[in-house]
This record gives sequence, C-alpha cells and structure tokens, in this order.
Amino acid sequence: MTPLKDRKAQVVYFSHGGGPLPILGDSGHKAMIDFMTALPARLHRPDLILVISAHWEEQVPTILGGENPPLYYDYYGFPEAAYKVTYPAPGSPKDARRIKEMLQGQGLISTIDSERGFDHGVFIPLKMMYPLADIPCLQLSLIRGLDAKKHLELGAALRGLLEENILVIGSGFSFHNMSAFSWGGEPREDAANAAFQDWMIETMTGNFSQEERERRMQEWDKAPSARYCHPREEHLLPAHVCLGMADKAADLIFDDRILGKRSVGFLW
Repeated sequence: MTPLKDRKAQVVYFSHGGGPLPILGDSGHKAMIDFMTALPARLHRPDLILVISAHWEEQVPTILGGENPPLYYDYYGFPEAAYKVTYPAPGSPKDARRIKEMLQGQGLISTIDSERGFDHGVFIPLKMMYPLADIPCLQLSLIRGLDAKKHLELGAALRGLLEENILVIGSGFSFHNMSAFSWGGEPREDAANAAFQDWMIETMTGNFSQEERERRMQEWDKAPSARYCHPREEHLLPAHVCLGMADKAADLIFDDRILGKRSVGFLW
C-alpha cells in the first residue's frame, strides 16, 4: 500500500498519439507505447483520474459526469478493430459535482455533461497505462476560443485537488501539425520541430519563477516554430491546465519520436 504521505496529486502532460494507432500496434508509436505501459510504475496508484483531452471543447469548462461513460470513437477511416476497443472505466458523478463546485468557488462557471463518452484522448492512453479499467475516471473539457490565459486560470482553479490522491492528465501532443507527420514513412530531421520541443523543455523545467513560466506559456505563439508545430493549439492547451494547477517546475519524462516527430512529456 502506498504510504499516506505519498498520496498527493500527480500531474502529467503527454502526447497521446495518432487516433487509435497505438492500440493497433503502429510501429511509429513504439516509443510512446513503451512509455505509456511503463509510466504507472513511476506513479503511485491514484484513487481517481481526471483527464483534460485535446478533443473536447465547450463554451465553459465541462466535466463528464456519467456513472459508466461509453466510448466516443472520435476518429475516422481506421480498421474495424479501432471501433471495437473497450475501456469500461467507471465514472464518478459525485466527484464531477465536487469539481464543478470547486471551479465555481474560484469564480469559473462550469457545467456537467452526463451523456458524453470518453474520447480517444482518454481511452487510448489509459488502456495502455491501466488496462484493467478499474480506476474511476473523469474528463474535463477545454474552453472554446482556446485562450491560453483562460486555460492557465482553469488549472489554477483546480489547485484544491493537489492534496488528494488524484492523477491529472493533460492529454494532447506537443507537436501537432497533421500534414508534417511521417505517416508510415521514414522520420526525417526537423529543426523547426526540435526548436519548439527545446523551448517547451526549457519553459516547463527551467529555473523560472512560476509567474515567468506562465507568462511564457501564455505567449507560447512567440516561441520558435510555434505555429508550425501547432497550427491550432488544442493539443498544447492541456499543458497550460497542468502547469496552472501544479504551480511549479516539471520533470521531463518523455523526449522521443511519435509518427516521426519529436514530442515531449512532463510530470509534476
């Protein structure tokens, strides 16, 4: 049993890969698959998992509140097996209500959706990490408009969870230019991709004050090759939520290639 003193929140941002390809054994995801399957050994077992996925945007922060959420197969054109993936993790309506109240206590209007299912930003990584699907899971949406400052503030409003045995996952992708991935081809050196990943590592792990770290992330589009790596920023913003919540520097836990492109992951 994990000692009580170690049962604090753990916060992770990582890249969840291309649709269902990791589950289908795609060779371009080998480094990611190895990382995901080994990651739980670096963590203490949580009582609850909260995922902020790049694939859900709502007008206000919305918490998935069903008792037994279905899966939302939000990808297209893959083999039939991709639509038969199962991940029957229970939800936690009482925790959804509690987190809604926490957000509203911090001045953020929020709501609960009891009908939506887990999207692939949730069930693909969790199926590799916790295949028994025996830990209650919640999902929290991004905010439409994709404003960096609002997502840092969303994370800060979750700091009341830091003393709990919860795993908070920012499920995105630190490189997400769909036209630049090596879809089945040989990976090539990409200086623009590398420059942004280096900037992310410096920002998340470097010797900055939290104020400066958040300023850099708020102005992320000024970073080297920012818009090349993120033509649209929905896969980056889960990192903003994680940073705003964790309120400190992170450890680098992943720096490798997925679909031929370098991507990074962090643990607070």
